[in-house]
Amino acid sequence: MQLQQVKPFILNKLEKELPEYLSYHSIDHVMDVYEAAQSLGSVENIGEHDLELLLTAALFHDSGFMSGLKDHEEASCKIAKEYLPGFGYSMEDIEKISGMIMATKLPQAPKNLLEEIICDADLDYLGRDDFFQISNNLYNEFKATGAVQNENEWNKLQVSFFESHHYFTASAQKLRQKLKQENLLAIKSKIK
Repeated sequence: MQLQQVKPFILNKLEKELPEYLSYHSIDHVMDVYEAAQSLGSVENIGEHDLELLLTAALFHDSGFMSGLKDHEEASCKIAKEYLPGFGYSMEDIEKISGMIMATKLPQAPKNLLEEIICDADLDYLGRDDFFQISNNLYNEFKATGAVQNENEWNKLQVSFFESHHYFTASAQKLRQKLKQENLLAIKSKIK
């Protein structure tokens, strides 16, 4: 597997082909998930091969947005299956990567540790100091796509999402749960 070659390839492709209005599902989000996956993978003590699969899944998990909003996870798997064999990934590895990508579909339903890690990495920002900055990007994206009309509607949506979400890995729970709860209280205080 050639993770070091696949990374610039997919990032370059995303930079050229992701729609402009995606203020959240951008290269910044992909790199954020990549770094969170790397960090959680290390704390969860997964092997080197599995870590490479996890990081590859992080790079490809939202690539389907290049072709549209609907069923982007399925489209992301299709893109991974199209390009990864050229970078030395076996079909077995690509199946594991596809499993991780599909696990990020909401509501998240991971079936193994690698899938749990990518789910936690994908929503790592919920329990971080930069939550409101990142959340604002998602709000702008939702407004641009007509998913929400105003900030109050957005905050109610976020409260509902927060209350149904939970981190899967012990590491993410330990690292992110406390601040996630504080962020939730801050959102609730904004609702009119």
